[in-house]
Amino acid sequence: MKIASFDAGDGPETGVIIGDRIHSTGIAGSMIDLIAQWDVVRQSVASNAQRDPGLALEDIRLLAPVARPGKIFAIGLNYADHIAESAMGIPERQVWFTKAVTSINAPFDLVLIATGAPNVDYEAELVAVIGKRGKDIPAAKIRDHVWGVTLSNDWSCRDGMDAPKIVQYNMVKNFDRACSIGPCIAVGEEAFDNIDLETRVNGQVRQSFNSKDMIFTFGEVLEHLSVEFTFVPGDVICGGTAAGTAADRTKPVPGQPKPTDLFLKVGDMVEVSSPQIGKLRNRIV
Repeated sequence: MKIASFDAGDGPETGVIIGDRIHSTGIAGSMIDLIAQWDVVRQSVASNAQRDPGLALEDIRLLAPVARPGKIFAIGLNYADHIAESAMGIPERQVWFTKAVTSINAPFDLVLIATGAPNVDYEAELVAVIGKRGKDIPAAKIRDHVWGVTLSNDWSCRDGMDAPKIVQYNMVKNFDRACSIGPCIAVGEEAFDNIDLETRVNGQVRQSFNSKDMIFTFGEVLEHLSVEFTFVPGDVICGGTAAGTAADRTKPVPGQPKPTDLFLKVGDMVEVSSPQIGKLRNRIV
């Protein structure tokens, strides 16, 4: 079941995407409210989606599935090919950071390049959406706590990446709208450790990978983080990106300015897609 947040003109609501239409879940409240009561309302959501005539996707605005997650965690350096291209060593420990709620962006909304940052990059990522409250969660219990999966494009300003780590990740990955997410959450139908992802810039394939190649699995990440953090419905974990980013592919030329042709520019259209989930499409402005 593919569940999304949308606005048909009367404010945010949740719906089930079937083909090219979206059908109301019939449940009041936000996506987090729906997730929190999922075990109780699952059957009624499915039934209502079948009865509701629905709306054409072209007639509504898809919103970020979870507009204001309580916690947003992202793990870096989590694909070996990305690490190899970036000439960084495989970490012995998980490298993770948090993202601000204000960085959340809708799946088809514009992305404003951060002021004074010419080297803006794309990063396709699979995102796990937490569905059950928990702390000290063993990795083996991951399927009890992940409600579904969605996609994100973790936009990054590569300028200043040689700064101290606390600046490197928090400053360059948390500008407004720096995390496009959506278009829906695939619930109960996909093996989130085997999801295909692809990134295209103006139609050209830049990234193509599968989540099975994550170095640290979502289970391992959740086990590690839940030692210190209590996870609740609607929290999200971004699983990292693979090879093919502009930064990965841009090699310095001795004695010359750093090439910028692969980095994003105003007017570029970036698509992150998965056959199992759907597509994000954002234009740079």
